[in-house]
Amino acid sequence: MAADDLPVLIVGDVHGDIERLFAALKPYPAELWRTIFLGDLVDYGLFGVGALRFARDRPNTEVLLGNHEVAMLWALRDPTRIGFWISIGGQQHDLDELRKDKPLQEWMRTRPALLRLPDRTLVQHCGNDAYLNLVSDVQSEAVAAVNRGTHELLADKGERELWDLLSSPNVFDTQLLRLERWLELTHSRRVVFGHRPHRGSKPAAYHDGKAINFDGGLSRSHRLHQRAAPLAASVGPLDQATAGRQSLQGR
Repeated sequence: MAADDLPVLIVGDVHGDIERLFAALKPYPAELWRTIFLGDLVDYGLFGVGALRFARDRPNTEVLLGNHEVAMLWALRDPTRIGFWISIGGQQHDLDELRKDKPLQEWMRTRPALLRLPDRTLVQHCGNDAYLNLVSDVQSEAVAAVNRGTHELLADKGERELWDLLSSPNVFDTQLLRLERWLELTHSRRVVFGHRPHRGSKPAAYHDGKAINFDGGLSRSHRLHQRAAPLAASVGPLDQATAGRQSLQGR
């Protein structure tokens, strides 16, 4: 069965905690699910490169680019950025391992920033419309234009701009008008993202399910991790995500 025909499994920010990732995926065999990682597989935890390799090699799986992957590639290209990268959770041994693995580097540089599913769900890393900074003509096919701009920046020492864009704060939980405009421009009906941990026991849905946050603070090494954060807050079927619940406040 082709990946497009499989039910969709969303995986929020892993941040190097491969042990919890394996536990979260145990109920979801790769051959039965189209798995989509929302980016930020690296940093904070000890097994960032391991998580990248696992996600790359898992059948029927796609991986989006997160701001922490950009920061790692930036540090790889420019040694003056290593200190900054370590300050945001980077692990020196991961950088050393990535430096030796050219195919993995190239695979990272070709990750998309946006992915639109056949049911018009848009999947991205941060819950923000800052991706429009990569689009010169808003009437163009925005998803393809954003992905082209992303790859051009990574190919031309543009990591700073991409880091700033992908580090933009999540706003779709509280700013409905921006969310609706973004959905209209991308011809989407809802958007799924991670980037900033919510505090719920399952993915946090806003505005009647038009925006869904799958970052439940999976990694025990992340500075915002809450003890006993449930695996289901970060990893689960898209069609079973919480719907119709408004956020009580901005996260």
